[in-house]
Amino acid sequence: MPRLRIGDTIPNFKADTTQGPIHFHDWQGDKWVVLFSHPADFTPVCTTELGRIAVHQPHFDKRNVKLLAHSCDKLQDHVDWVNDIKSYCRDIPGDFPYPIISDEDRKLAVELDMIDAQDKEDETKAKTVRALYVIDPKHVLRLSMHYPQSTGRNVDEILRVIDSLQLVDRVPQVATPANWVPGEKVMILPSVKEEEAQKLFGGQVDKVTMPSGIVYVRTTTNY
Repeated sequence: MPRLRIGDTIPNFKADTTQGPIHFHDWQGDKWVVLFSHPADFTPVCTTELGRIAVHQPHFDKRNVKLLAHSCDKLQDHVDWVNDIKSYCRDIPGDFPYPIISDEDRKLAVELDMIDAQDKEDETKAKTVRALYVIDPKHVLRLSMHYPQSTGRNVDEILRVIDSLQLVDRVPQVATPANWVPGEKVMILPSVKEEEAQKLFGGQVDKVTMPSGIVYVRTTTNY
């Protein structure tokens, strides 16, 4: 089975969801998408994840991001589960804000590299991994995270990596360091010549002296 890799184009799949049928590329439009799968409906960890992501919907909206969940269960189960999620996470404002894909035959899960093809007919094994894809407006996979069934996602980390991806699209001469959050210093790529760096960042370039004598750590907050 072909594996999805960063830089691949997400296929233009069709799917039924809790908010009606979608044709992915049309549904996405010119927005970013966070597409995330769950092992099953009516499971405790997944309930907390879908709830917290729903609560953070305004933060995704601010970043021009649409949300799309996926689970290999019946559409009616999704609808019933959403009612449970809203009851458990009482701070979700208004209607549940994003659709959940119904993928009973698991074909989409296989196509999106969320499940092993050889296990897709075995309901005891055929649980989608906790996969999360960040997809840019050109339908390109920009980030992939896979969690075990036992570990819930960190919503702040999802937002942080989106901030990083959108920043480097806007300023391709930089990268974000470990634990970076918006407003903190970024790293200037080694491929950027010193004269160009000084011009790009208004002379606000800090250099770190290394024992090797090689100047390769340069930072700026002027981005």
